[in-house]
Amino acid sequence: MRMGSNRRLANIKTRSETGLDYVMQSIDLNTPFGKKQLKELKPYFPGEEEELREEFEKLDNMVEFVRNNEKTVDQIQQLFMMIKEVSHSISRAANQTLAVVEIFEIKSLLLNMRKLLQLTVNDHEPLIPGEYILEDTEELLNVLDPRMDRINTFYIYDEFSEKLRELRGKKREYELAIRREQKAKREELRKEHGIMLTPKFDVVVSKTSAELEKIKSIEELEIVDQDYMSITFQLKANEAVFQIMRQMDEINAELEEEEAVVCRRLSLEIAKHADVLLENCEKIGALDLVLGKAMYAIKHECTKPEIIDEHVIEVTDGRNLQVEDILKSKGKPYCPVSIELKDGVTCITGANMGGKTISLKLTGQVTILAQYGFFVPAKKARLGLSNYMQILIGDSQSLERGLSSFGSEMEELKEILDHSVERTLLLIDEIASGTNPVEGLALTKSLVDYLIKKPYISLITTHFETVTETDGVVNMQVRGLADADFTLLNREIQYAKRRDRINIISKYMDYRLYRVEKQGEVPKDALNIAKMLGISSEIIEGAKKYIK
Repeated sequence: MRMGSNRRLANIKTRSETGLDYVMQSIDLNTPFGKKQLKELKPYFPGEEEELREEFEKLDNMVEFVRNNEKTVDQIQQLFMMIKEVSHSISRAANQTLAVVEIFEIKSLLLNMRKLLQLTVNDHEPLIPGEYILEDTEELLNVLDPRMDRINTFYIYDEFSEKLRELRGKKREYELAIRREQKAKREELRKEHGIMLTPKFDVVVSKTSAELEKIKSIEELEIVDQDYMSITFQLKANEAVFQIMRQMDEINAELEEEEAVVCRRLSLEIAKHADVLLENCEKIGALDLVLGKAMYAIKHECTKPEIIDEHVIEVTDGRNLQVEDILKSKGKPYCPVSIELKDGVTCITGANMGGKTISLKLTGQVTILAQYGFFVPAKKARLGLSNYMQILIGDSQSLERGLSSFGSEMEELKEILDHSVERTLLLIDEIASGTNPVEGLALTKSLVDYLIKKPYISLITTHFETVTETDGVVNMQVRGLADADFTLLNREIQYAKRRDRINIISKYMDYRLYRVEKQGEVPKDALNIAKMLGISSEIIEGAKKYIK
């Protein structure tokens, strides 16, 4: 688990736009330790390929464990739900006396550790990788549970101290003496005045009762409560009772002192085992996290990527998890995308609606998930690690700050280029689309000229087809409507409601990418879409002339 380095792979926006945050928020974790480790998770960088491969091997083993031990996994997760954050109490046990509730929570943790050990080890054989197996804490549990009940309750038991046992014995004797005195007085009142007190030595009398004044005159009773209908009288404590209560106060003071002594002793016992307890908490968190990652991988059909030393990205049938979840919720299929990238510039071209931006984000998602130790949403992936990864895409926050969309882009582009280093992955979506086309094209072509000389993988989506004419630039194009049956499509869209037409076109859209050679024909998806949505034929034909 990667949690040490402060080195940054990607900024907040890139984590969000690529969907890393979405995936991390979707991981089902049940312990405070697992949630803390997910929050502190760090990526792997070039030079750490072997460590990442080992991480994936552990995750692969856990996927196998989850698939083969459904009942056990369910029991582990239920147990995890009962675990509370007690590491702070454990850490302060050496220097401060823990409260009874804190000792109870640590005992609960020990009971859960005991159950977890039983679930993950069978006949001394571990069912999961050894690094997740807890250290035995039975010795401390025996101290906190002297009666060996192994039930989830806690009390300062008499077994903790002989003095405690003696003091509580005296206190019980005093309580019985008070009870005897009160019962005798209750019997006197019954015989003398005919009054029947409850077992709590009180009586409720209606304000309209003929006996109210008589009861008020009895010195042995006092008013303790009343409302608009009745008055509650209770037996007063006489001198004998007062004497016993004074003795009980002394006993209670001694009891408090002795219980504090016991709590201090138990706190020191906990402190002696603090290192093992905290190490076990880390293991619980690690197991919670790897289980969550494994279950997410199974549910979303994610696979173990192959981590290679070269800086390349090869994704076969990749899926953007966030988009896929949305489509599934609407009962729609997802069209997987394959892409191969290496150092240099690759441009994705095609009309809007063609999924260029989704393919861009998909590339970032597969790569960043892998570097954070997650399986990836693809049939297959071969990946080389990046030192730096950034996405440049429309930023509404910059617009709110008063910057134009173009100004926002340029500000962000400068920051990205200033921080780019060897083995960088840059994902740039429709750069310079917010300015006039002539300058936008010039700026885009110049940026491509700049990036093609750098040791970066640069993936750029663009409307400017001529950008791909630069030597060395790889042009990937969205298939779009190239293979669509337009007769069928037109027939379906002709009678559709206006709001349904976009969805119908999307159904026929092929979002897969294919490599375009220089002599390839300029695509006409934009014109086809415009025509199907009712734009005048005269305008469409005029546009075709300009394309020629």
